[in-house]
Amino acid sequence: MVSKDPVFSNLSADDINSEPTEIESMCMNCHKNGVTKLLLTLIPHYKEIILMSFNCEHCGLSNNEIQSGGVIQEKGLKLTVTITTERDLSRQLVKSDYATLTIPELELEIPPKGQKGEITTVEGVMERTISGLEQDQPVRRHMDPEGAKQIDDYIVRMRATLKLAEPFTVLLDDPSGNSFIENPNAPGTDPGRTSDQYTRTTEQDHALGMYTQEELKTADDPVLARVQEEDTALTEEKLKDEVLTFPTNCHNCNAPAETNMKMTNIPYFKEVVIMATVCDMCGTKTNEVKAGGGIEPNGKKITLKVTDPTDMSRDVLKSETCSIAIPELEFEMGGHALGGRFTTLEGLMNNVLESIEQNSVWGGGDGVAPDINERMTKFKLKFQDCVKATMNFTVVLDDPAGNSYMQNVYAPEEDPELTIETYERSFDQNEDLGLNDMVVEGYEES
Repeated sequence: MVSKDPVFSNLSADDINSEPTEIESMCMNCHKNGVTKLLLTLIPHYKEIILMSFNCEHCGLSNNEIQSGGVIQEKGLKLTVTITTERDLSRQLVKSDYATLTIPELELEIPPKGQKGEITTVEGVMERTISGLEQDQPVRRHMDPEGAKQIDDYIVRMRATLKLAEPFTVLLDDPSGNSFIENPNAPGTDPGRTSDQYTRTTEQDHALGMYTQEELKTADDPVLARVQEEDTALTEEKLKDEVLTFPTNCHNCNAPAETNMKMTNIPYFKEVVIMATVCDMCGTKTNEVKAGGGIEPNGKKITLKVTDPTDMSRDVLKSETCSIAIPELEFEMGGHALGGRFTTLEGLMNNVLESIEQNSVWGGGDGVAPDINERMTKFKLKFQDCVKATMNFTVVLDDPAGNSYMQNVYAPEEDPELTIETYERSFDQNEDLGLNDMVVEGYEES
């Protein structure tokens, strides 16, 4: 029997048909199954919409999205709202996938592809923009300090605007006509909002996938033609931003896994390759860093005197050939014991401590002699003091390949606490790197 209930209905606590539909779907973050909820409803004084919400109980990923449940309108829509009060900030706002949101006072423009379609408030749009700008600031402060400062200043401007010291304007331009900003005085008129409809241009029609019969006759595949017009070429710049994936095997359980790889540039150093692997079978996670260039002509010895807790936040690139030494603790660890790492000094020290605690040879497990266990317990307490920077100590990174790095916080000036020495490698070090048997001249003939 066919149901006569409307597909899109008003929300009501008494209507069991207004409950969301739940669908099991795969999480794109952890690749386990999560739950997508779909709700087809009507927004008062507006039109039909489809609300979608996804939640993964395994990794905690959640997101929401909105799509118009109606057809593309005959004309485009441009809404202009003046924000003067707290109530204006809480106006409900529906932004479709095709809408452009602009705030002239902040010189802010969110293009159609900048954010997915969503149902939120005016304040929610601005807070989401602030969150998006803050997301990569820690990396940006290191890679592009000047750009990071400009973004920080802009975020301060946005937060000041949210305090409503002065009114500001929100413009919402949607060629599909399916966006909406709430009228708090409905069904009365809204003195702070203007609504203008306009005829779409040919380019806007094509962006919406709309073509005339004449255009369909003259174009072999208009949709494909529109896609080809977009800039999809994989240039060198885009390749640097691309995360590459290749199949590998888990080093722990040998099950098939995938490794993600990305190249990045470290200021005042060189390009490096960051690789991360997650095994879905046993849950093992590993990350490794390799220098993008070859072996340097000379080895490198980096010595840092840690005299302040802020030194622990210095960026460190430790290659797999680099050894770590802390003379005050009479401690030294070879390079291959920890592998390549790109982290902070505090993160590197924590990685060393975790490696010590997990290795039974260094004082873990029940089979360790009591005197060794006692000695290692005292050592770990001192090591933890170093991690907390409650005592002054020295860190020495010795890399025969010359591919390690420690951040100079005074760059481009000299760092009084940081010493970098280059040295000529010994025969044994060249042997370990495979350089002694390498033919670099006349190899075509050999």
